[in-house]
Amino acid sequence: MAVPVSQAFTVATYVLKQKLSGRKRYPLVLMLEPLFRCNLACAGCGKIQYPPHILKAQLTPEQCFKAVEECGTPMVSIPGGEPLLHPQMPEIVAGLVARKKYVYMCTNALLLKEKLHLFKPSKYLSFSVHLDGEKEHHDMAVCREGGWDIAMEGINAAVAAGFRVTTNTTLFDGADPNSVRRHFDQLMAAGVESMMVSPGYTYEKAPDQQHFLGKAKSRRLFRAILSNRKKNWEFNTHPLFSEFLMGKQSFECTPWGMPTYSIFGWQKPCYLLQDGYADTFEEMLESTKWEEYGARSGNPRCANCMVHSGHEASAVDYNFSSLKGFWETAKKYMFKPQYEDEGAMKILNEWKSDSHGPLVQISDGATPVVVSTTITETSNANMAGD
Repeated sequence: MAVPVSQAFTVATYVLKQKLSGRKRYPLVLMLEPLFRCNLACAGCGKIQYPPHILKAQLTPEQCFKAVEECGTPMVSIPGGEPLLHPQMPEIVAGLVARKKYVYMCTNALLLKEKLHLFKPSKYLSFSVHLDGEKEHHDMAVCREGGWDIAMEGINAAVAAGFRVTTNTTLFDGADPNSVRRHFDQLMAAGVESMMVSPGYTYEKAPDQQHFLGKAKSRRLFRAILSNRKKNWEFNTHPLFSEFLMGKQSFECTPWGMPTYSIFGWQKPCYLLQDGYADTFEEMLESTKWEEYGARSGNPRCANCMVHSGHEASAVDYNFSSLKGFWETAKKYMFKPQYEDEGAMKILNEWKSDSHGPLVQISDGATPVVVSTTITETSNANMAGD
């Protein structure tokens, strides 16, 4: 199973309590950002473009615990920045585990093997390793040669030590679906528990603005990747969210489903947009003009977003909103459909790798780094429309 039974039960009972209490807006996963600094400078990242004094700041363990208690979610995701750069991260994780929160500590794994001894295996802790594909593609995506090799060493060490290990893959325009499927095979062979895959969001501050996916391209790409799937592939995303990516479901964004807390406070309205901050979780819920966000609102920043932080909570809410939704989801978990699709197989067979993107120059704060992005694409006929 993609997640432990105890975790699935805890989340299910939590959501049912929210629904039975009549709570319209409730959080599902807390996105806890204890710092923004990172040991990578990825061209598609919009999270680390801050001045030095901001990058040096970090949350204390006490601030993290207070945010978790205030929010009340059973799951906590710790993104960044790179969490392993926080000197008190082992203390933060241990405190969350002691509170019986299911923790996904996101990491690029460059420091994972080195710092593994600072953590203890637990059903409540999973290292969520960011890998954007096979070796060449990942190294280009993170703008660091050899990054994939180091990350895989970290994964292998963590799996061998008995830790739960999941992965997070973000895809941009030009991603090769055949390569992504081989990537899934590699991860399953390495012993990871499950995988998450999602399209990248168009961060305004990201150095590379040319390779974010629109909705039509996203649906076609994910149809090719997630159809005709192998039986041993395990995903730690809701099955209806996967269908949403494939164009088989339609969900509006639920921005409050994965609220973000950082050194600035509670972020409005979501993990991806920064339209102000609140001092408390309740203030964030009450003062945010939710009707101004989501594709239906007409907000241009939301028009092409299909990211899990906004839409997976929508799939979960649908799951528990009716008997139809519950049964529809239960069948996916019980029978694990492979989504046989001849059209998707045709896209895979006709995919060509025949062009190269422009050089993207980024800076690590000291030395400019220039990387080349390889773009793989189908013919124009394959990529047009839905």
